[in-house]
Amino acid sequence: MTTVLKFGGSSVATVEQIQSIANYLKNRTEQGEKLVVVVSAMGKMTDSLIAQAQAITDRPERRELDRLLAIGEEQTISLLSIALNSVGVKALSQTGAQAGISTMGVHTKSKIKQIDGDLLRKKLETYDVVIVAGFQGVNELGDVTTLGRGGSDTTAVALAAVLDKRCEIYTDVDGVYTADPRIHQAAQPIPQISYDEMMEMSALGSKVMEMRSVELGKKYGVHIFVGKTLESERGTWIMEATETMEQKAVTSVSVTKNVLTVSIKHVPQTNSAVADIFELLSNRHVNIDMISQTTFDSDVFLSFSCPLDEEEFLEEALKDIIDRFPTVKVDRHNEHAKLSVVGIGMRDATGVASKLFATFRAENITFYQVTTSEISISYTIAQADIERTVAAIANAFSL
Repeated sequence: MTTVLKFGGSSVATVEQIQSIANYLKNRTEQGEKLVVVVSAMGKMTDSLIAQAQAITDRPERRELDRLLAIGEEQTISLLSIALNSVGVKALSQTGAQAGISTMGVHTKSKIKQIDGDLLRKKLETYDVVIVAGFQGVNELGDVTTLGRGGSDTTAVALAAVLDKRCEIYTDVDGVYTADPRIHQAAQPIPQISYDEMMEMSALGSKVMEMRSVELGKKYGVHIFVGKTLESERGTWIMEATETMEQKAVTSVSVTKNVLTVSIKHVPQTNSAVADIFELLSNRHVNIDMISQTTFDSDVFLSFSCPLDEEEFLEEALKDIIDRFPTVKVDRHNEHAKLSVVGIGMRDATGVASKLFATFRAENITFYQVTTSEISISYTIAQADIERTVAAIANAFSL
């Protein structure tokens, strides 16, 4: 039996933690398992490496930044391999390139193009544990690239898909909850959740899983377990929807902090103006969200949101937009958050929106934008209102 496991940065933050994981993995190999283990960089190593680069320049060349950031995961795979071999487990460390992970796209935000699964299968014939550096791969030029936020989750699920195995994600939380327990202490654990709900939650702010990894899981039928490192008694399985999952209209409430909202006024009302604006944003790789458009006479008012950590990309795009359309006026706000309620049961339930708007009215909570999907409703609110809004919605829907 072969299983793919992933350990996040908080799980491998110290040598002592790495040794504990090695002992845990040894116990599993003694039960006859072969393991592919994906690891992140130790603790805050990635942040430390970025800080070192930014101490030299606030805009490091992205190819070199990728080469630097890859060091973090490569340190962890080596230490874990050393720890495993020291306790008698045949283990081998592999960089993303050695594991056959090919990538495409821009540096620091690449995507997995393909994986040569035969490379890992061959290694597993000789070794009990193969440890793969998450978050990285190699592009068509032979350059190391990184996969962006949550890239190690994506690596693990992609490997599980190629090997046709289940995937276990271990981190510092014991599964998925109805709300972030750090925001709402009364949040309840969710034993099982559908791929669609987890993808929606990830897209809307949940930090437990990265959306691309869940999307891969759904596409290839990979069952994903999320649990706390070395404490596997409780956790959440991400899998196909069941009738039980669909009985509840709202499953969870998610929050994305540090959201930039942008308003562009006086956009020309032409067939191409709006398309041109979003093309310019796309050219600068800005991840757009919550789009709305209003037209007054011949004047178009456009608004959207994006992550605050993409401010550099946004600034470049806004300069391009102003150059193309000198008459537009741009307003930005960076103290907003996005709050979303998610539930696969919304597909058939009525009255969810009514109850939400009534809750906002009763609690005197101001919202600035609203968008919907088949299984979610999202609002932009002031960051200062996050905790009381989550508490009010959790109470209204018994989350």
